[in-house]
Amino acid sequence: MKLIKRIILLGFFFILTACQGKPAEKNNSLSTKQNQVDKDKYRKLTPEEEKVIIFKGTEYPGTGIYNNFKEPGTYRCKRCNTPLFNSKDKFNSGCGWPSFDDAIGNNVKEIPDADGRRTEIVCNNCEAHLGHVFRGEQFTAKNTRHCVNSISLVFEQEKDVKSDTAVFASGCFWGTEYFLQQMKGVIDTKPGYIGGSVDNPTYKEVCTGRTGHAEAVRVIFNPDSVSYEELAKIYFETHDPTQIDGQGPDIGNQYRSEIFYFDENQEKIAKDLIEQLKNKGLDVATKVTKASTFWVAEEYHQDYYIKTGKQPYCHRYTKRF
Repeated sequence: MKLIKRIILLGFFFILTACQGKPAEKNNSLSTKQNQVDKDKYRKLTPEEEKVIIFKGTEYPGTGIYNNFKEPGTYRCKRCNTPLFNSKDKFNSGCGWPSFDDAIGNNVKEIPDADGRRTEIVCNNCEAHLGHVFRGEQFTAKNTRHCVNSISLVFEQEKDVKSDTAVFASGCFWGTEYFLQQMKGVIDTKPGYIGGSVDNPTYKEVCTGRTGHAEAVRVIFNPDSVSYEELAKIYFETHDPTQIDGQGPDIGNQYRSEIFYFDENQEKIAKDLIEQLKNKGLDVATKVTKASTFWVAEEYHQDYYIKTGKQPYCHRYTKRF
């Protein structure tokens, strides 16, 4: 009799187990079908892209193609092509990933991260993982940093983009570039040499002080996004314009404060700002000179602080306007 009861109980156990197993198989089947639908509906991703976009991985810092990318245009979701970020909202945070202080409309959704601390951001259309959003860091006036994986994005070039050129010298060009390249609307920055008598000078030659060149930065910018006056103000606010032939510990004529203008409007703006500073009591030493040939500096001088992760030693921000 006991044997019969055991057989009956074992029978019930196997029946229950089988019943529980069927829904699980059905769910797995549905999940597989749903994944197939998603793959058919959206752009096909590579295994590397899936690691980030689907499985919420992270690119190594400094390796993404859009980290130091400065072209004007729109950043779209790589999975579904939804427009997510505009280049005018991109800035250099030094974190190693593309940073934006705003998103396009409601196309970026914020959700609590699985770690219980951070806020994840995903595409609001297809749920593709983008990265995380941080607030309160004071990088920009909007006080927001969307930290995004380059691999989650695809870039669309803006057509018929306006561009203008400015050249500023304010001591070591590493520090000059550091602040100017963070301005919205700046398309490109290049440290180099200007104002001298020798063609295509080397850094070593300029450092002798005998070529007459100043270390300077050429800025290509979109005037629809940032004005020449805004750039010039940042220039004056990130170095000491009263120091003659030097900046901080860097002493020499090549480290002089000088603005090289390309037209009458730039000349007028530069001189007007200098007059404003003089009215505030500053004995401004900055020269205003018509631009001559600009010679791009050696590669190891380009994006110096981005490459090294260091901070300027002789440039800092001081509110002047």
